[in-house]
Amino acid sequence: MDKQRQKPIVLTGLQPTSGIHLGNYLGALQNWVSIQDEADCLFFISNMHAITVPQDPIELRKNTIDCVAVYLACGLDPKRSHIFVQSQVIGHAELAWILSCLTPLGQLERMTQFKDKSGRQAGEFVGAGLLYYPVLMAADILLYNAHLVPVGEDQRQHLELTRDVAEKFNGIHGPLFNIPEPLIRGNCARVMSLQNPTAKMSKSDPNSLATVFLSDSDAQIMKKFRSAVTDSGTEVRASDEKPGIKNLLHILSGVSGRSVAELEMDCAGMGYGKFKTVVAEAVIECVRPIRVRMEALKEELLYLQSVMEEGHADAQARANATLAKVYDHVGFACGKNL
Repeated sequence: MDKQRQKPIVLTGLQPTSGIHLGNYLGALQNWVSIQDEADCLFFISNMHAITVPQDPIELRKNTIDCVAVYLACGLDPKRSHIFVQSQVIGHAELAWILSCLTPLGQLERMTQFKDKSGRQAGEFVGAGLLYYPVLMAADILLYNAHLVPVGEDQRQHLELTRDVAEKFNGIHGPLFNIPEPLIRGNCARVMSLQNPTAKMSKSDPNSLATVFLSDSDAQIMKKFRSAVTDSGTEVRASDEKPGIKNLLHILSGVSGRSVAELEMDCAGMGYGKFKTVVAEAVIECVRPIRVRMEALKEELLYLQSVMEEGHADAQARANATLAKVYDHVGFACGKNL
């Protein structure tokens, strides 16, 4: 057997909408880079998930290619991992339909993200794709029979649905799917907004000072951190009573590789203004080489396309093999079995 295929299969991806921000890097990409030699890694650009809200087609295509550049700039290596675009692989939507027939509607309606997002769109159009988003996510994972899925806390509920539907399929149609486990690493699984440290950092935040993007200039990063909301008092401590300072300490830990406890000791007695500057400088040193590499890669369109093509070829072969087994298990007629 191929030694690569003996490793646990890890699958995950990001949506190609707007820019990739610091929370994406510290909570996801940084950890993906660290597991490339430990696992058989598939990293995809989830553009099918992106259209659960309206997208400009031109922007979506551009953002998809840019997302590949970001992956590479952050350290994902196409020689050690497989990078592909979700919509280019036949099988995601097909498997999602089969799994949707095994998924209770009530379970989808209870999903926290669906309730939150549909609630924010009250009175506006809410597409069924938003409700069925977790089923497509389940198909993404099960199509490649992933063992491990790097997820943040906000995606745990969706992964539990994936596990439920995989177990249900196996119980009805016979064993086929692995039951995936969450993979959570690092101190920065959840990076919070710089302007509202009780909310997750988000690319859709209307406050331009709340989110640090990997494309931001050094000056922009410094401005955003100097404007970051802190707390009353002067103590630099990672306490739940100090969500602003806690968030900054976790960010500093993520970009420096040092523990929060060490940083608390080093920053003891430091005023909040100085502390925010220290965090900003550390983030700038982390982000600058990524930004420079990312901008250079965006000019290498043929190379980016070759990375996507190689990743697609591997992903499609795996998807075809899984889908053929699924069709056989559920009784879909094909070829000689007709």
